[in-house]
Amino acid sequence: MGAQEVREGFVRLYGAEPDGVWAAPGRVNLIGEHTDYNDGFVMPFALPHIAVAAVSRRTDGVLRLHSADLDSGVAELRLDDLTPESDKKWTAYPAGVVWALREAGHPVTGADVHLSSTVPSGAGLSSSAALEVVVALALNDLFELGLQGWQLARLCQRAENVYVGAPTGIMDQTASACCEAGHALFLDTRDLSQKQIPLDLAAEGLRLLVVDTQVTHAHSGGEYGKRRAGCEKGAALLGVDALRDIAYADLDAALARLDDEEVRRLVRHVVTEDQRVEQVVALLESGGDTRAVGPVLTAGHASLRDDFRVSCPELDLVVDTALAHGALGARMTGGGFGGSAIVLAEAADVDALTKAVEEAFAAAGLKAPRVFEAVPSAGARRVG
Repeated sequence: MGAQEVREGFVRLYGAEPDGVWAAPGRVNLIGEHTDYNDGFVMPFALPHIAVAAVSRRTDGVLRLHSADLDSGVAELRLDDLTPESDKKWTAYPAGVVWALREAGHPVTGADVHLSSTVPSGAGLSSSAALEVVVALALNDLFELGLQGWQLARLCQRAENVYVGAPTGIMDQTASACCEAGHALFLDTRDLSQKQIPLDLAAEGLRLLVVDTQVTHAHSGGEYGKRRAGCEKGAALLGVDALRDIAYADLDAALARLDDEEVRRLVRHVVTEDQRVEQVVALLESGGDTRAVGPVLTAGHASLRDDFRVSCPELDLVVDTALAHGALGARMTGGGFGGSAIVLAEAADVDALTKAVEEAFAAAGLKAPRVFEAVPSAGARRVG
């Protein structure tokens, strides 16, 4: 649904024109999985799929929320009643942003919000972050808060961690708020320093496909939290602030100090994954053949599957099938336990690869996957 349709929906709901319309994208992560909450490196880029919000200010302490994608009516909340983990519905994401802004001392006095999103939910493409960031950006503009993209991302992460109760890192919100069209975002999640890395796959005859397995995952589920707790345990046992502080050259020595095999696997993944992010950045910045990125992606999947253990049979089927039919590289993307995989391929091979994956799913008796091309797109912005 486009900006004009969302604007018109707002008028039908609330009986007046909105003060403006904003958009924020979902993201796909090229490389750097489960490193963000370890103060490590990530490399996402924004998708053309967006959450759109028409919003108006209120001054009476009331927040009204409506989604065009759900048949749930208008939710009316009082700002003074917003309490962390009190809401288990979709409204927790935008309400959490309002709570986080107010808790940080920003003078948000209420809003009417009408939302629609084309970011696939549960696909590991940051549909929740897009929802959070679009509301945060709208309120930032309407209440003249003067916050920068990285600051909005921090507040949105706090909303998801504390208000929603999902222990996610900072990558998703920063990607939605800060990515630029035609670029991947090299992000250091410790200090939020950023570098926009040009990524024009089409110019090299390449395509990056997203394969949504249609297997839904939930970050607030226990397995994600267990991985994060295990990483924190590993850092504590090794005497560092975060696993980011273990140099790749020192990995073997660090692993030798750990008796817990599960913690060893988690540490190995995070340290090697940070190294893979730096490898991909170096390959893209060198102006060499981007095809060399493919094996790095595939190595990342093996690590997520075998060490971090967050893959699933459907994701493995995508990766194995794509590689068997000529893909340059493939890996799961996102938190895992379902969601999506990415496939780097020659443009000429896309149709055959897509068909092979679809046939593999059909042969396994699985729901047909959703396959689309990922094009590095613009971050959050005002659109009306």
